[in-house]
Parts: sequence; structure tokens; C-alpha cells
Amino acid sequence: MQYRTLGHTGVQVSSLALGAMNFGAIGRTTQDEATAIVDAALEAGINLIDTADIYSGGESEEMVGKAIAGRRDDIVLATKAGMPMGDERNHRGGSRRWLVTELDNSLRRLGVDHVDLYQIHRWDPSTSDEETLSALTDLRRAGKIRYFGSSTFPAYRVVQAQWTARERHLSRYVTEQPSYSILQRGIEAHVLPVTEQYGLGVLVWSPLASGWLSGAIRAGRDITTSRSAFTPERFDLTIPANQARLDAVERLAEVADEAGLTMIQLALGFVTAHPAVTSALIGPRTLDHLHSQLAAADTVLSADVLDAIDAIVAPGTDLAAHEKHDTPPALLDPSLRRR
Repeated sequence: MQYRTLGHTGVQVSSLALGAMNFGAIGRTTQDEATAIVDAALEAGINLIDTADIYSGGESEEMVGKAIAGRRDDIVLATKAGMPMGDERNHRGGSRRWLVTELDNSLRRLGVDHVDLYQIHRWDPSTSDEETLSALTDLRRAGKIRYFGSSTFPAYRVVQAQWTARERHLSRYVTEQPSYSILQRGIEAHVLPVTEQYGLGVLVWSPLASGWLSGAIRAGRDITTSRSAFTPERFDLTIPANQARLDAVERLAEVADEAGLTMIQLALGFVTAHPAVTSALIGPRTLDHLHSQLAAADTVLSADVLDAIDAIVAPGTDLAAHEKHDTPPALLDPSLRRR
């Protein structure tokens, strides 16, 4: 396992991190299975575990808490808040009212007195940066969080938050958690240059592109992955973007074969090769999934392999741009672009 410094924090984290989204109802993973996955991940050298309040309605946090009991101090523990937790309109977002309350809920579910990294799951356009950053700064000073970061923020919001922290003398985000894979490279054009400029640690999610790069999806085969059952529209080959992804996967499989690598090694080796990336979050549902992904822990891609990938999916390109999670609200809601 390789280790890297998380931004400018001085904290050393593994280049592969364990994402716990599949713990609980989402991935149909039991407590015993989750604990076995955590045990194996820690044994392999992973020291960063990432979860969120919304994952299976808090069940993931509870399962992580039970799995790490007795060894909390050896783990860099991260969670997130901001996504809707029920129908109540104020049980979401980046307000002080909600973040103070929901952090206490997360600490209770995790069974800990602090988290190392508390992340805003999505930018909240209805809440000012000053409101969110002042709440997070106070929570850090209270010792309930050590650091805080953003997740899936567009580049201009990352910059704006950094400026607000400076102007208002508040603590700043020290990490960003964007989606990044061979098939979704858009952040190379905007987000990663900004994170490098401001010295942010970067924890990338979906490096296997929701299973497209797992090796299980190939031309001529039925697509039967768990994610395809969960979001079938992302795997419908009558949609041009999905066909483009399949075409790219077939060409990438040839690159992997020639290099003597699995598709998973190619995919994880690619994202961790970028100098702006600190860790890639892997989200296994089973021990077999974990072991297949841990095989990429020491994968270093040659320049020839990286050049071959660039020839298939150009740098800065998203093959499914409509699936971006950082789209400005006015592009999604017509009422916001009408007078």
C-alpha cells in the first residue's frame, strides 16, 4: 500500500480508501460482512474509511462504528452531511442549524466522539459559504471534527469557499471529493487544477465508473451488475453515451491485456497516477470485490499505458456529461434562468 499526505494537513492516508456506501440496505451488506471487509482492508494497509449520513439512512455509519470499535485511533475516519435525511425541509443542506444537529447524530451512529474529516456532501446553493464555514469552524474548535472538506463541488465553488474563508478569517476546506474515472475525466479541466492551486487533498469516488471498469461489463454480455439494477438508465445501450462507454471499455480492455493488468488495476492505477489525487475510494459489497480491488494497491501505470488511455478517452472529457453531479442549479431548473 502506498501512503500520501492529505493536502497540507500532515495526515498520512492510504492511496486506496474504503468507501462504505454499500454497507447496509444499499449494498445488502450485513454487519458481519461489513466487519469482515473492514478487517481485511485494515490488514491490507488501508487506513482511511469514508461514509455518509445518507448511506442507507444512517445504517452505514452504524455498521462502520461497530466494525471499528476498539481501534478508532488507528483509522482516519471520514463522513459527510448535507443530503436530505427524510422529508423535513430543514433536515438537509449546509446551515448551522442542520450541521450542528446532524454531526451529533453521526457521532452517535458511529459510536465516536469525533471524526477526522467532515465533508459537505453537495454544495447547497441556498446557504452562504460564510454560514457553512463558520459552523464547521466552530465544530472543529469544539473538537468534534479535526478537518472539514467538500464533496463534488464545481471548481468555482471550491475557489469561492477558499476566498470566503480567507476574507472572514474562518477555517477552510482542506479536501475535495469528486467523481473521477477513465470514463469521466472532466475534473481534469477545472477541479483538479484548483485543488492543486489551493493544496487540497483529493479523495476520488467512483473510480470504477459504477462498474463499467470492473471487468464485468463487456460487449456481447448481459449487464447484470448490482448497480445496473439500481440505475438501469446508466447501462441502457440504446442511449448513445452508454454505447460510447462500452466502446471505450472494449478498447481499454485491450490496453489492460497488453499490459498484463486487470481492468480494475488499470482503472485504479489511472486515477491514483494523477498528481492531484490523494486516494481513490473503493466501495466493495463483498470480500471478493475488496480483494480484486486491493490487487491495484501497488499498481503503477507506465507512460505508454497512460498515453494509450489518453488516446481512447481524451483528457478532460466526460463520456456521460449528463451524469455530472456538480451542474449549476440553473441548468437543471428552468425557473432559475427565467425572469
